[in-house]
Amino acid sequence: MATIKDVAKLAGVAVSTASYALNNVNKVSPATMKKVQDAARELNYFKNGFASDLKRTKTNTIALILHDLSGPFYSELIKGVQEVSMTNGYDLIACSSVGGAQSTAVKFLKEKRVDGAIILAHNISNDIILDSAREGFPIVILDRKLDHDHVYQVEVDNIHGGFIATEHLINKGHREIGFVSGPLNSHDNEMRFEGYQKALTYHEIKYQNKWKVFGDFTREGGYRATKMLIAQRQLPEAIFYANDEMAIGGLQAFKENNINVPGDISIIGYDDIQLAEYMNPPLTTIRQPKYEAGALAVHVIFQALSKESEVEKYYKLSTEIVDRKSVK
Repeated sequence: MATIKDVAKLAGVAVSTASYALNNVNKVSPATMKKVQDAARELNYFKNGFASDLKRTKTNTIALILHDLSGPFYSELIKGVQEVSMTNGYDLIACSSVGGAQSTAVKFLKEKRVDGAIILAHNISNDIILDSAREGFPIVILDRKLDHDHVYQVEVDNIHGGFIATEHLINKGHREIGFVSGPLNSHDNEMRFEGYQKALTYHEIKYQNKWKVFGDFTREGGYRATKMLIAQRQLPEAIFYANDEMAIGGLQAFKENNINVPGDISIIGYDDIQLAEYMNPPLTTIRQPKYEAGALAVHVIFQALSKESEVEKYYKLSTEIVDRKSVK
């Protein structure tokens, strides 16, 4: 079995430098870090540590890596993963990706502390995922597309969701439609925006950049983005928020400025979190199958681990509109 000395020799660096590079310590240049990590892959080197040499050890544990463990969107997703995991005799570790490459979540991936992983975290880079996935360690991604023999994708049809959200507003007579965006590096957000643009184009409505503002998929982000739109003193007739959390923040901003929803402006969200139907007014939104996405993702992990048959690499789940009272 290769040692860190072997890695250092192949990379042409000192053992201490190799250690820094393999632990993502910012004491070496990106070029040196890449050279060391390439050498480690070539030698199939795994550093010792917790549950040493787990590439040959079964842990009966699945990792669910999420960008944020506190958001209401995640509760149903976690429930789906957890229930299927328990049914198969596996434990679940849910961890946050806060910290990116330095996070505990990345250690689970790189050191194979679990038998497989499900990732919904746009700050975990593609390179980390591609470097971690291998035979016996499948990874299911929920928020991007990657081509790898041991990476599988479960995707909600966010383009269609964005399209039907925008078309719902258009069918209600609205022609001026804003878009409150999530993070720019979010694949889900990008797809919802693409659906929004497609609906405008299909109905021959000109896209206006001034009505696209940025939140960060949080209530506070939606509140700030809405305040920015209000400050322009020329609100659109309707707004599509890329998730419900931002829409709820928007409702608060409109209330503070005596702007009535839906009397003065219509809004629609995305996700159908539990709180959406209890807002005033109840929030019209796009429902995506959160529990089903989690359950399917972990089911794919177990299929890959069992090696009973070839596993499909790509799955797409549908969305539907939930019509409540925030659109006139």
